[in-house]
Amino acid sequence: MKHLPLLWANLKRRKARTLLTLGSFAVALFLFGVLAAIQIAFNQGIEVAGVDRLVVRNRTSLIQPLPFAYRQRILQIPGVREVTFATWFGGVYQEERNFFPQFAIDTPTWREVYPEFVVPPEQWEAFVKDREGCVVGEGTARKYGFKVGDRVPIMGTVWSGLWEFTVHGIYTGKRQEDDVSQFWFHYSYLDERRPFWKGLVGWYVAKVADPDRAVLVARAIDERFANSPYETSAETEKAFAAGFVKQVGDIQTLILSIGAVVFFTLLLVTGNTMAMSVKERTGEIAILKSIGFSDVTVLGLVLAEGLLVATIGGGLGVAGAKAFTLRGDPTGGMLPLFYFPPLDMVKGMLLALGIGTASAIWPAVYAMRLRVVDALRRA
Repeated sequence: MKHLPLLWANLKRRKARTLLTLGSFAVALFLFGVLAAIQIAFNQGIEVAGVDRLVVRNRTSLIQPLPFAYRQRILQIPGVREVTFATWFGGVYQEERNFFPQFAIDTPTWREVYPEFVVPPEQWEAFVKDREGCVVGEGTARKYGFKVGDRVPIMGTVWSGLWEFTVHGIYTGKRQEDDVSQFWFHYSYLDERRPFWKGLVGWYVAKVADPDRAVLVARAIDERFANSPYETSAETEKAFAAGFVKQVGDIQTLILSIGAVVFFTLLLVTGNTMAMSVKERTGEIAILKSIGFSDVTVLGLVLAEGLLVATIGGGLGVAGAKAFTLRGDPTGGMLPLFYFPPLDMVKGMLLALGIGTASAIWPAVYAMRLRVVDALRRA
């Protein structure tokens, strides 16, 4: 700490260069935070997928339905504890850009299969009693200002026309990663009003008694409906979520590639800046050594300078990224979860400190090995 004024004076020597270097760190760490939030959003379904749940869909395509009667037949398969189902609605609120996932659900069984979603008992009871009732995730409710008792008009896309719902409940998640953007309403209301696909549902979710036997149960479900007009494809919820993400593209590789390029460039820029700074201070380094500063102390001063730049710039970038993610999904509904977790914030700072150290190593070694006579001759 006693050398901090000296470090600070060195940083203020070339203010424009210091500000640009700090800005480079800030931009790189801000990008790191945003990319981390995007990755979490895409992988959210994989991370929070229930180990005891199977998704049963039409073998042809997810958009093809399954008969309502399949629920009882799935329940008869050994190892299945409960079965619920949902159907994608796909409407818009007020205008096309106001999108959030809407599901017509099997009200009696939904909470049994998805215990991580929490609805106050009195709100759920009111929802069950109202055929036109709905339950909204706290994220969507906060974004559009929905409150219990509000009347919400949804313009149908798959099933055209205006559909009106009364908000009876707002659900929350037990975990930070839980999707709180959904909009639930009664399947019976959908099936009553829609002109086609009556008696059909979008997909089933089966809760198994033993997660270790989930794959065997999934195989038994598919065998039960083999060679039928509606063949099924059953898989664990984690596998289903991973497959859905894979359809979008290899997000992991893309994010890693972008991050690697950005941080490698930052390393080159910062290393060059530190080298220029040390060479400009050759005479001063010689004076420091001549008045008693050891080689190791000089080495530590240059490394500390690199770490100080990385800490300030990286801290600004991480703080900026956190503030940006706190505003919620910037895409208008494509990323229901947009969250920069503390663990990733720590990783970002460690990465910044690593780059700061790496960029200062060569200049620090140069300063340590510099002989006083040679330095004064060059000065």
